[in-house]
Amino acid sequence: MDDQFFREWQEDLLEITDLDKQLLDKVKTGYFNLLNYPPLLEDVVRMAIIDPILFIGDFYLLPLYIKAEEPIEITDEDEEIIIKGKIDTLVLKDQFWVMVIESKQAEYSIERGLAQILAYMLGNPHPNQPSFGMISSGGEFIFVKLVKGNPTYYAL
Repeated sequence: MDDQFFREWQEDLLEITDLDKQLLDKVKTGYFNLLNYPPLLEDVVRMAIIDPILFIGDFYLLPLYIKAEEPIEITDEDEEIIIKGKIDTLVLKDQFWVMVIESKQAEYSIERGLAQILAYMLGNPHPNQPSFGMISSGGEFIFVKLVKGNPTYYAL
C-alpha cells in the first residue's frame, strides 16, 4: 500500500480541544485502573474505553448515530459459505457505514480480531465506498481501511 491510502485520516483533521484532552486522559486513567481488576472483558472495554471515546469524538451527534450488536450475514458468490456474526459497534450516517468497531478482551492480541472485522467490513452494503474499522483491547488500537474491488485490499 502506498502512503496515499489513508489520506482521509491524515488531512483536514480537527484540532483536539483542551477539554477533549482532559476527557481522554480520564479514559486512559480509567483503563489503567481497570487493569488492576482482571479480567478486562470485551464488554468492559467497550463500556469504559470505546463508548467514552465515541462520545468525546461526537459520534453520537447528528448526522452520525450508533448501533450496537448489529447482526451481519455474508454469503460468498457460490452461496456455499455463510458467515454470521454481530458487529460490536457500528457508526452510521444515513444508512452509510462510517466505521465498524470490534472490541477485544485486554489480554488478547488485537490482531486476533482482524479476520473478524475484515469479514464484517466485507459485508458493508455499500461496496463502492471504502470501509473503515477499528479494533481495540482498550490499551491498543488498530485502524483498518478496506476497499472492495478486483482485487479487494486493506491496510492497517
